[in-house]
Amino acid sequence: MTTNGAARWVVLLVRLPAGPSRHRVAVWRELRRIGALSLGQGVWAVPDVPVFADGLARAAELAGRADGEVVTLDAAGRTPADSAHLQALFTAARKEDWAEFLADCGKFEDELAKEIRIAKFTLAELEEEEQSLERLRRWHRDLTARDVFGTPEAAEAGERLRQCTVACEDYAERVFAALHETPGQSG
Repeated sequence: MTTNGAARWVVLLVRLPAGPSRHRVAVWRELRRIGALSLGQGVWAVPDVPVFADGLARAAELAGRADGEVVTLDAAGRTPADSAHLQALFTAARKEDWAEFLADCGKFEDELAKEIRIAKFTLAELEEEEQSLERLRRWHRDLTARDVFGTPEAAEAGERLRQCTVACEDYAERVFAALHETPGQSG
């Protein structure tokens, strides 16, 4: 990934026909999904590490299906300052990803607190909350994989995911306790 301490990059030059727009949107979504950094119209970059390879191939395939083209370049900053700037842009994008993840962890914890407050202890609700937790786990794995320079927010996100897991386990225990309560028994 580095040459003389500077990160190596894969730069994509994407050209697509003007219409239909669904092709442009599909390529854009794939590149955003993998965490590619938009450098300008039709120009994207990712660090040159294996975690991005499949997503780059999918984006190129989508462009090809739309009669577009992708030119892939190996790149590095011309000066140490250029390299540092590109890495800073990529890291800033990862920090935004982690901030969004942390906000969703807060929403998840708020939702569990609400269900406990209103005593909604059903298996259907538990299943929904477990699915939400699994979505957070997948998202955390994806963000961790593409946070190749290691932002400080990653550690906080790992701890918040652990807290979400503990909160969901607590809610599950409450659901099972409520479901096994006999009539006339109070909790």
